[in-house]
Amino acid sequence: MFIHIVQPGDTLFSISRRYDYPLESLRLVNGLVETNIVPGQALLVPSYTYTVQPGDTLSAIAQKAFVTVEQLRAANPAVDPYRMYPGMKIYIPDISWYQAITLAYYILREPNLDRTFVRDFAPYSSYIALFEYHFAPNGDIVTTRDDAAAIETAWQNRVTPIAVVTNLTSEGFSARLASQVLNNTEARANLVENIFYLVSRKGYGGVNIDFEQVRGEDRDLFTGFLRQLRDRLKPAGYVLTIAVPAKTSEEIPWLRGYDYGGIGAVVDYMFIMAYDWHHLTSEPGPVAPISEVRSTLQFAVERVPRKKILLGLPLYGYDWIIPYQPGTLAKALSNQEAVLTAMRYQSPIQYSFQYESPFFRYTDELGNIHEVWFEDVRSMGQKMKLARQFQIAGVGAWELKLRFAPGPWLLRKFFTVRKV
Repeated sequence: MFIHIVQPGDTLFSISRRYDYPLESLRLVNGLVETNIVPGQALLVPSYTYTVQPGDTLSAIAQKAFVTVEQLRAANPAVDPYRMYPGMKIYIPDISWYQAITLAYYILREPNLDRTFVRDFAPYSSYIALFEYHFAPNGDIVTTRDDAAAIETAWQNRVTPIAVVTNLTSEGFSARLASQVLNNTEARANLVENIFYLVSRKGYGGVNIDFEQVRGEDRDLFTGFLRQLRDRLKPAGYVLTIAVPAKTSEEIPWLRGYDYGGIGAVVDYMFIMAYDWHHLTSEPGPVAPISEVRSTLQFAVERVPRKKILLGLPLYGYDWIIPYQPGTLAKALSNQEAVLTAMRYQSPIQYSFQYESPFFRYTDELGNIHEVWFEDVRSMGQKMKLARQFQIAGVGAWELKLRFAPGPWLLRKFFTVRKV
């Protein structure tokens, strides 16, 4: 399995011929409705036989396939790297032996659609976190969800469904709501009991706590709440997971509410939301720059057992109108939509090796210039590679409906998904 970067003059047909891989399969794997690919576009070719191209070196092939030169040499002992020629076949070694836990979020919709999504992604999932349940200041769960179909389908397909409980309100994530509950002993205990009741009554395998914007002064209370919840859930065999923002330092004021060490000592898995360094209200830039993701993992593994850490990956990017005007909002779009947009406007895709992130610009029908940053198979592959290098539990993603056609193929290149 390797990546081909589209060059000027390439067509899907010529790429298919070059690597002796069926054109229709190439299109489906990469989620392409049309065939008008653009220069710079990254295409995943899920073949383990690579056809040497003019100018190729063993090092260049290894980079395309996310393996080391040593692994490539070991898999091709008869190949002399100094005597390669165009048309020669090189075997790409299988590196999927790494056992990984995966956790993907899914926003509940309606039963038939829920069944389809859960069933489709079950082979690639250890846990599916069903979004979402809300709570009141007194700790009552105040929402109901028609989640029976998703829960049943998950269990039928050897996936553990977990309920997401969040401080999201109609006005966004509420630090005030989280603080009200955390600072009230009775409300906190009530929320713990209500979560246990929700999980046991609905047939979930556990819970995912997604409290965002937790205040610094509530840091210890938050960890204490998680410990109290763990003590209630664990005897019954339920799993406790949490979503936390990415941190690279304890000096960032708005992230002081998350004690990685304390949280990591309590929960079963910690999903790090390693994205949104650039976001809806920021200036244009990479959503998940590799340097920041690497720093986040380094910070995390120094405080949390590696076997508990899940690296969260974004299945989305952002589209900004430039020049950027402070106060304006970008448009969120899936990674797949970003690629299709580049194809629609025939805009070449560029790649920042500094950030390990793709981007492009296009001009819309009104004459506005746009800049789009997103994730593709190159950038996703680099992050999956990083997860292996740090020897963490696995990876996760927000959110399944966004889809990322080559994602399952890429996931299975790097990992063997462990069922729990």
